[in-house]
Amino acid sequence: MTSYDFAIIGAGIAGASLAAELTDGGARVLMLEAEDRPGYHATGRSAAFWEECYGGPEIVPLTLASGAYLRDGGFLHQRGALYIGREGDEELVTQFMQRFVPTGATIQHLGRPELQRRIGGIRHDWSDAIWEPMCADIDVARLHAHFLAQAQGGGASLECRARLVNATRADGQWTLTTERGETHHAAVLVNAAGAWADEIARLAGAQPAAISPYRRTVVQVRVDPPVPEDLPLVLDIRGRFYFKPEAGRLWVSPHDEEPSEPCDAAPEELAVAEAIARLEEVVDWRVEAVEHKWAGLRSFTPDRRPVYGRDPKVEGFAWFAGQGGFGIQTSPAAARLGRQLLLDEKPDAMTAGLDPELYSAARFG
Repeated sequence: MTSYDFAIIGAGIAGASLAAELTDGGARVLMLEAEDRPGYHATGRSAAFWEECYGGPEIVPLTLASGAYLRDGGFLHQRGALYIGREGDEELVTQFMQRFVPTGATIQHLGRPELQRRIGGIRHDWSDAIWEPMCADIDVARLHAHFLAQAQGGGASLECRARLVNATRADGQWTLTTERGETHHAAVLVNAAGAWADEIARLAGAQPAAISPYRRTVVQVRVDPPVPEDLPLVLDIRGRFYFKPEAGRLWVSPHDEEPSEPCDAAPEELAVAEAIARLEEVVDWRVEAVEHKWAGLRSFTPDRRPVYGRDPKVEGFAWFAGQGGFGIQTSPAAARLGRQLLLDEKPDAMTAGLDPELYSAARFG
């Protein structure tokens, strides 16, 4: 009977990155993935950008700490980002600068002439912007594959079509039963189940962290004039849309955040229509066709911070969940921090600037 040090529930970017780190630390790791392949849900439906301010000031340290790993590994392609505002949004722009300048994010205020130069065809009432030069596209598929390969190269086992249906603990070991009736054993059960994180907590007898999934829609459109490849990621200072170029097309989101049950999320036609309408408020480009549309679930704790580390009440149960829409861009530093918390290691150069208490499961006590 094989017994693992850690059984990680979920093999998306969260589970894969943590497995890579734990095997590098010498642990025996099992990943149990409910779907036919890893990364089917949130990881495979990401808008694929690394943006320093995304997620708020308390997420910035994780993002900045992950930057060097992602750049050095060749997972980033520099793009830049613009948060844009209309006439009347000056106070929001000022507040944004006040919130994020102290975090160490690289941001700069721009006026209308620069905004017009960077977004051809922008409508006249958009007059204010914040420029983030360090924003980059992420090669999500390659990053996820990298973590999976690193984990499996370190001896981790991956079981797909292995939805967890029962978890019991005795004599310091979990007995884990999957939907197909297979049984596995591990000393520590790690909850990296994304939208299903609270369900896994209940199975293990732990108090749920009130992690709520929200649907986010993205639409791929063909526009005239064609999208310039050097167009930055463009985000609304009011949080009503974002859009970015992708292989000659434009990815547009209405920045929707609809509460959802954990599921295989699908786009709703109203959200698709809103995405196009909001794009047309910004630029005078003509939308020629909707070529593709999809939706994913972004899962948040009530305070919008992820939850990492051991559960304060249930022995042998740990959390690596609640990573919202920033789980991919923070994955290197988050996984390193998770490893250090689970293996009782000291911080290193990557994690020295992180405060684990911000993300502790004990805050839900």
